[in-house]
Amino acid sequence: MFRPLSLYIGSRYTRAKRRNHFISFISLTSMLGVALGVAALITVLSVMNGFEKELKERILGMTSHAFITGADGTLEDWEGLRDRIKDHPELVDSAPFVEGQAMLSQGNRVRGTMVRGIDVEMEQTVSSIGDKVVQGQLADLEEGSFGIMLGKDLAAAMGVVTGDKITLITPHVSPTPAGIIPRLKRLTVSGIFEIGMYEYDSALAVMNINDAAKLFRIPERVTGLRLEFDDVFSAPQLLRDVMQDVPTHYRGADWTYQHANFFRALKTEKTVMFVILMLIVAVAAFNIVSTLVMMVTDKQADIAILRTLGMTPGKVMGIFMVQGTLIGLIGTGLGVIGGILLALNIETLISKLESLLGYQFLPADVYYISSLPSDLQSQDVTIIAVTAFVLSILSTLYPSWRAAQVKPAEALRYD
Repeated sequence: MFRPLSLYIGSRYTRAKRRNHFISFISLTSMLGVALGVAALITVLSVMNGFEKELKERILGMTSHAFITGADGTLEDWEGLRDRIKDHPELVDSAPFVEGQAMLSQGNRVRGTMVRGIDVEMEQTVSSIGDKVVQGQLADLEEGSFGIMLGKDLAAAMGVVTGDKITLITPHVSPTPAGIIPRLKRLTVSGIFEIGMYEYDSALAVMNINDAAKLFRIPERVTGLRLEFDDVFSAPQLLRDVMQDVPTHYRGADWTYQHANFFRALKTEKTVMFVILMLIVAVAAFNIVSTLVMMVTDKQADIAILRTLGMTPGKVMGIFMVQGTLIGLIGTGLGVIGGILLALNIETLISKLESLLGYQFLPADVYYISSLPSDLQSQDVTIIAVTAFVLSILSTLYPSWRAAQVKPAEALRYD
């Protein structure tokens, strides 16, 4: 079978036993370095993807995929709006909500909070709060009971448990003969929920939607309509489609807008981690430079003989490019295989390692996510593999060019 001469000689140089074992060691080190860097990069990015996915699920358990509200921040005919958009193909369901800022007071303890009024039955179709209640029941938030559910950390900060009384202070004021005083309402703690994110557990309170509307002085109205789509990651486009079917005076926002800074920070962290770990691959790839430089020095006599037999400088250059490319290709291939296997089994491996060492890396009483979630994405694997292989090819250019510049007469003068 015919093979180009440069490919034939380059592949022979790669697999042949060399006189200089140090060159063989450096070549093997470069190959394993590329493999280790690629495997580490695939594994770390998969774990970061897993954490990002977990965080999104937890955030979206309380935050709507999107919401629609009026120009003044309230909706009057939310039932009509709900009926108008309910037949949208990608819309799973919708639910009204009332939201406003207030202060909670208990003894000498005062905390700011976001109060959210919900329709107990409808809310469970657009959020998972019903599954997060650790004390009491969501059904206890009956209209007129003026019960309130607090996040776990908020309840701890206020020193209250289910059944205790707590005072809610709204930003609205009431004129009296004695002057203007803030509106106060004595509420009963109906339950406690735990979302698993400090942002919600420390600053969110939930109550019946009608009770909340009375407290915030928007009777017969709501703050907005929460939407649940079948594909959360397509929420921006799906919301735009929904907004085309509603009057222009309504406005909407999706979850990516509400938490833009948080997820932008996650994306930046992932990008920085990619660059840092890619430096490992770059160092290993550029070790190929030293391998090929030493190989060129070791093979100067062979190069000179090939040149005297008529081989062109371009073909000589191709020999060492083939050798370096094979090192990079094998290293990248081993790294991709190892990285995929490690990413797919990282949770099991960490669990066994914890059992073996008797130490938990992410204690459940400290971290809500007590395991290492992994989300392997083919796009990441492709980018990493291609980048590592390109770096390997680039590292062959200078040594190969040096080999092409060898002068036969000078190389053979002392042989």
